[in-house]
Amino acid sequence: MPIETNPTHGNLTRIVLGVTFILLVGGTSLYILRPFLPGLIWATMIVVATWPLLVGLQRRLHGSRTLAVVVLMTLLFLVVIGPLISLGSTIVTQAEHLASLQSVELKIPGPPEWVDDIPLVGAKTAEEWTAIAAAGPASLAARLTPYMTQIGAWLLSQLGGLGGIVVHLVITFLFCGVLYARGETGAMGVRRFFRRLQGERGDAIVVLAGASIRAVALGIVVTAVVQTVLGAIGFAVAGVPYVALLSAVMLICCIAQIGPGLVLAGGVIWLWHTGDHTWAIVLAVWSIGVASLDNILRPVLIRRGADLPLLLILLGVLGGLLAFGIVGLFVGPVVLAVAYTLGRAWVAEGDAEPEVPPVS
Repeated sequence: MPIETNPTHGNLTRIVLGVTFILLVGGTSLYILRPFLPGLIWATMIVVATWPLLVGLQRRLHGSRTLAVVVLMTLLFLVVIGPLISLGSTIVTQAEHLASLQSVELKIPGPPEWVDDIPLVGAKTAEEWTAIAAAGPASLAARLTPYMTQIGAWLLSQLGGLGGIVVHLVITFLFCGVLYARGETGAMGVRRFFRRLQGERGDAIVVLAGASIRAVALGIVVTAVVQTVLGAIGFAVAGVPYVALLSAVMLICCIAQIGPGLVLAGGVIWLWHTGDHTWAIVLAVWSIGVASLDNILRPVLIRRGADLPLLLILLGVLGGLLAFGIVGLFVGPVVLAVAYTLGRAWVAEGDAEPEVPPVS
């Protein structure tokens, strides 16, 4: 009597082999493209965020996509790529200086008289400040030097030198040109893939991801750039040194949602300590306006980019920045926005179903 075989055995084997082959090809493709992935991700974020600007330029240039791409790429180089190269050069230079630091020279003055007049914490602050100044700078400098060296070495390891920054920016710039020229084709391919995967909901997810990227670019990045530019102007006018380095730190703090207040306060303290009290007061007033600008500008710009909760966008920015680095600034809000939309759709489907009467 012949032994009966499982009729699904052949199909199961074929499915397993097919999935294994797909995973193998996909993993190998990602491994090959790995050096270009950061540039491609950044280019995608930039192109999605600035696509309305490209469409507007094309309309004003009598429908010429080529001229619109040339104009926008020139603006992109002048406004984004060039300043980023300058910023990277400044950070790398200072990081190399910190990494090779052997000693730190400090001069610790005594506390100003107005510190005692600060309510609640003034007396204790003045006491601790006086103790540190009396101990002398040598012990404090000896403690700070190893940390400064470690910070500089960490910065260099993260940046990979100025050459690595320039290479990534050049790759990003080239990908931006390709995506600007063939953006509709790429977007349609992505939408068709997700439509095949999830139907109309998949298509809506792609549209939502683009809106989330635009919201972050408008609300977070534009606000950070505006605050940094205004803060740098205040430093330059007031005569604070190392404006480029302080602007780089301020931009990072603004993107990380810390705000420019700490850097601006450092400039005010430096001016006051050097005896330039007039400019210290002027910079303090200017700093209050710059620091409070994000409470007005950021919510308006985020609402223009996507109709999503402000808290969701901010959590995505902070969480993505901590989890994935700078690129997480855009990846985090996109992932949270997609999860938020899918969760709402799933709950809405449950609400639409008829209630089942209880069993009596």
